[in-house]
Amino acid sequence: MAASQEPVIETRPLTTFAEFEEAVQLQKIIWGFEDIELLPRRLFVVANKVGGQTLGAFDGKKMVAFLIAIPGLKAGGKYYLHSHMLGTLAAYRDRGLGRSLKLLQRQEALSRGIPLIEWTFDPMELKNAFFNMERLGAVVRRYVPNQYGTTSSHLHGGLPTDRCVAEWYIDSPRVHAIVSKQPFNRPAYVEKICVPAGIADIRKNDPARAREVQDSLREQFQRHFRNGLEVSGFESTAKEGIYLLSELESK
Repeated sequence: MAASQEPVIETRPLTTFAEFEEAVQLQKIIWGFEDIELLPRRLFVVANKVGGQTLGAFDGKKMVAFLIAIPGLKAGGKYYLHSHMLGTLAAYRDRGLGRSLKLLQRQEALSRGIPLIEWTFDPMELKNAFFNMERLGAVVRRYVPNQYGTTSSHLHGGLPTDRCVAEWYIDSPRVHAIVSKQPFNRPAYVEKICVPAGIADIRKNDPARAREVQDSLREQFQRHFRNGLEVSGFESTAKEGIYLLSELESK
């Protein structure tokens, strides 16, 4: 008997009201948000019409992951995309769906001449950090304390929603090399920031200790960024996740 194969997951733009509503429902399942904190269907409609992105991953007719991005404008008239939310159902994680959606996002942005995509992530979510730096090639230059305020999500553990800002220069040599899994010249790392590998359990079982870790990270990130450094790499060991910092490079 032939070995069973996992079903092919299709990634494609979301375009219908029904698909937008399904993405709203996934937010409840993935993050456990209360209704007041959900991104509503009308935001997906607007993002789809004004130059943003609404993308989904489907197992047959079932949506199992989604991404939404909105257009942004920086000083000097430079356009970029703010990738506001990406979520995957628990049963479909660790199967490359996040990367597939990000690569589709990159392809679509490049087709419009958009050079930069940004998003925020929790620096204590170590798998996300590794993914952002080592699988996509993003860099981090900014740290925002309590970006979204305290939320109802069990994933946030009642802590302030401190966030790093990932900057993804999607047409840079670094990103081209990383997404195509080619070797590249890494910068010289001059500092590092370490996070306990067990931070997820600490956040769940020892909120006071988790707050101490968060406060320490906040101080370190902000100090290093003031001193002209950026996060450009990430390593994982059995004991800790390690943010690797190098001298700030122009983009």
